[in-house]
Order: sequence, then C-alpha cells, then structure tokens
Amino acid sequence: MSQKDMTTEKPSTARNITPQKPERKSTRDWAFEMQKDRELVRGIFRFHEVPGGSMKFVYKKYRGEPVERFTLVDGQVYTLPLGVARHLNKNCWYPVHDFLLDEMGKWTNNQYRIQKKVRRCSFQSLEFVDIEDITPEGEATIYTAEKIGFMS
Repeated sequence: MSQKDMTTEKPSTARNITPQKPERKSTRDWAFEMQKDRELVRGIFRFHEVPGGSMKFVYKKYRGEPVERFTLVDGQVYTLPLGVARHLNKNCWYPVHDFLLDEMGKWTNNQYRIQKKVRRCSFQSLEFVDIEDITPEGEATIYTAEKIGFMS
C-alpha cells in the first residue's frame, strides 16, 4: 500500500459547513408591524374572570417602545392600540388539564387528555377591522381533546 492509500480523507460533505442562522426580519418589517399595532381600535372590554370588575396591566411589545399602563373595567367602551386588543384576545387565558378515565375510574390504554382553555378577558371590536385575529374565538372556555396511546 502506498502512503496515499493509508491516509484518510474527510468526506467532501463535512468540509466548511457553517450552521445557518435563522432569518431575522429587517428593521423595516418591524417598523411596519409596530406602526400597525399602534393603530387605534374602539371596542368593549369583557372581563370573564370577574364580571363587573377591573383589570390593571402593563404592555410593551417592541424594543424602544414605552411601557404603557392600562386599567380596564368590564363592559366599558375603550379606544386601544390594535396590539393591546390582540393581546387581550389571544394571550389572556390559562389551561386546565384533566384525563378521561374509564367507568371504573382507572387509566386505560386508550386514554384521552382533555385541555380546557379558560379565557380571562377579551376585547370586542365595535369597528370593522380586516384583521381576523382581533375577534375572540368562541365563548369564554375552549376545550380540546388529545388521544394518548400507551405502548403495550
């Protein structure tokens, strides 16, 4: 065997591979989204968790944006930024997990996990908005079911 045959060469696919970084949005895209989220929408605040009560929270989504404080009372009409209205409709819920058992109260191989999303509050728009995610989905409680299979 020659000296050349005894040396091992690296496969061509292993040379100079650099990990790819996730694409970042340009500052222009962020500026557009920030401007869109600052548009004012008029609607009714609904506090499902404490009907007739008030809710205080702070909101800041983008870097460089000031922290804003909000105090909203259930059933009152407000003019809020679109980003805040989206936040109230999409992010103000908590999960409740449960398992569906058989008639004897025991776990089975074909078990279902039930997840219930309990909505804390929502913002019902009084204006026509072409953005579908400002409208709250369904009622104050959302149920989902997932089949969990165990290996035998």
